[in-house]
Amino acid sequence: MSKPIKNLIVDTYKKKFDGVTGAVVIDIRGVASGVNTNLRSNLHKEGIKITIVKNNLAKRAFSETTLQRISELLDGPCAMVYGGNSVVEVARTIIGRLKEVPNLQVKGAIMDGELFAADRVEALSKYPTKVEAQAQVIQVILGAAGQLIGAVTGIGGQIASIIEQVQKKLEKGEAVAAVG
Repeated sequence: MSKPIKNLIVDTYKKKFDGVTGAVVIDIRGVASGVNTNLRSNLHKEGIKITIVKNNLAKRAFSETTLQRISELLDGPCAMVYGGNSVVEVARTIIGRLKEVPNLQVKGAIMDGELFAADRVEALSKYPTKVEAQAQVIQVILGAAGQLIGAVTGIGGQIASIIEQVQKKLEKGEAVAAVG
């Protein structure tokens, strides 16, 4: 392949993966073409893309980007799986598809510069997505706020009850004894 063609491919990779901060690397050798097409179609419906990459050219394209460390996984035939809402979602989807596509192999993943070896991708798939993590934080905050409001309104209710009792005694003309 000529140098201008290689440079063109590197530029294409740079544009295609611009802004991508996470991906799963898979090996689809041995996957029948019909199964491969079905896999790609199902992933496309979920907003997930698969791109087969030329390793050395991809390494050049990813240098000095958040995907730079993924170069360690690029050995032999590789495909990058990316997109969706997060790399966690992509990992969940790929791990779920492993049963349906027996020859599909996971080589690893990268998320925000952190490299996950093949044996850690399943653990990655169990992480909360960004949206799920935000929801968990909001639940913690709202739970604490609810407890605080309950405590404040509980005390306020007790004070209101005491004032009401004092008011009733005063309306009846009874004496109110000082407490304390």
